[in-house]
This record gives sequence, C-alpha cells and structure tokens, in this order.
Amino acid sequence: MIAIIDYGVGNLYNLKNALDYQQIGNEIVRRPEHLERFDHIILPGVGAFKPAMDRLRDAEMAAAVSERVAAGVPFLGVCVGLQLLFDFSEEDGTHEGLGLISGCVTRFAHDLKIPQIGWNQVAFQRADPLLQGIPDRSYFYFVHSYHARLDDPRNGLGLADYGETFAAIVQKGNVWGVQFHPEKSQHPGLRLLKNFAAIQPA
Repeated sequence: MIAIIDYGVGNLYNLKNALDYQQIGNEIVRRPEHLERFDHIILPGVGAFKPAMDRLRDAEMAAAVSERVAAGVPFLGVCVGLQLLFDFSEEDGTHEGLGLISGCVTRFAHDLKIPQIGWNQVAFQRADPLLQGIPDRSYFYFVHSYHARLDDPRNGLGLADYGETFAAIVQKGNVWGVQFHPEKSQHPGLRLLKNFAAIQPA
C-alpha cells in the first residue's frame, strides 16, 4: 500500500490515477501520523523548492518522512519531490532540504530553453529494482529548470543530458528520486511505478 503525500504541492491525482490503472493500492495522505500505516511512500511536487519545503514542514511531514525512511520504508520523490531529498537548493536563495541524499539543487547553466519541457532519454548507470524491465535509454517526460548535483556520483542511478549531464534518477538505500514525471511517461513510467510498489521494505 502506497502513501501519496499531500502537502499542498504536487500533481497528486495524475499520479494516483497511474497507480489505480495498474491496480496498485494507494491513498492520499495528509496527516503525518498516518504514514505509519503504509509500507511505501511517494513524495510528489511541482513549483519552487522553498514553498514546497515550507509546506512539508508546516504539515509536519518532514520529520515523519525522515522517521519512515529510517525505518526502512521504500520512498520515492518525484520532480520537486526528488529535489527535496537533497541537503539544499540554490533556487531563489539557499534553502535546506530533507538531507536524505548528499548534494545540492542548482539551475541549468546553458543557453538552451529553460525550463526543459518534454521527452528526454535516461541512461541507466547500474541495475536496480526500480528499473527492472525498462530498456536503457528509455524516454521520460520532464518539466524542470533545476536539477540535483550529487556529492557522491554513486547515488546517480540514471543520467540525462540537457545542455549538461544531470541526475535524472537517484538512489541511496531505500530512497529513490526521479526528476521526470513517471505518471506522464507512458509505459516506462508506469513500469517504474509498478517496480517501486514491488520493492520490499528493509
């Protein structure tokens, strides 16, 4: 059973519909104490880093997320939800994140159109349960101006290129993050969500 965290920032219902379509049990969760009832958690997010992090803290979800991750619950951040996994972001100043993966979130520094909107290939860096059955260099759907910069490249599970190489999929322990929107990424995205649901808690 997957908890989709509702903290006022995120495309919840498209994500829920993608899970429902595959008959994957899920529920939108608004109270931190309710996370204890779930064996998987997804943190969606759209918009800017600081308002998203502020809302997560105001909903008392930040501490609950850290507790459930420490308990070994598989956790997936999506889009801005991936960015919140990191130590801090440079978007509109410097702002602290959840600190679950070491690194920072920074803006693209090139002359291509920003934000990146559309399909892009992701090159897988190693085998992982999240990627089972998905062909390497599959296309996923992105909408973002900022991306994660990893302190430890071993946390990069999938890389994409948009004027520069960036981490499109990250992983550390029982924490995963995807910069793209799996719910908008057709078969590869649906398979990724199905794979996440099948990962066993530690």
